[in-house]
Amino acid sequence: MMNIENAQKIVDKWIQEHGVRYFNELTNMAQLTEEVGEVARIIARRYGEQSEKESDRDKDLGEELADVVFVVLCLANQTGIDLQEAFDKKMAKKTKRDHDRHHNNDKLKK
Repeated sequence: MMNIENAQKIVDKWIQEHGVRYFNELTNMAQLTEEVGEVARIIARRYGEQSEKESDRDKDLGEELADVVFVVLCLANQTGIDLQEAFDKKMAKKTKRDHDRHHNNDKLKK
């Protein structure tokens, strides 16, 4: 199980030791958008119907997803969000709300 609290601490330590300071929230939001775009490009070309360009073949989807996680952790840290608590709360809510809905969804039974 991933420990988000520990990941937030690791990112915060890295920022203090290597990053000088956090980028401001708006810069990090733009950075997050850019990183999500890179993930979307890989998925669209590798798993979707677009052809994959030669320049995209060496892209590591895992590394790009990790970039997204890193920026999300930065945003959580700088806005005072305990992401572990928020994630646990969200999972409990989704579990209660969505269990029957997904099991009863005929589109998922194919």
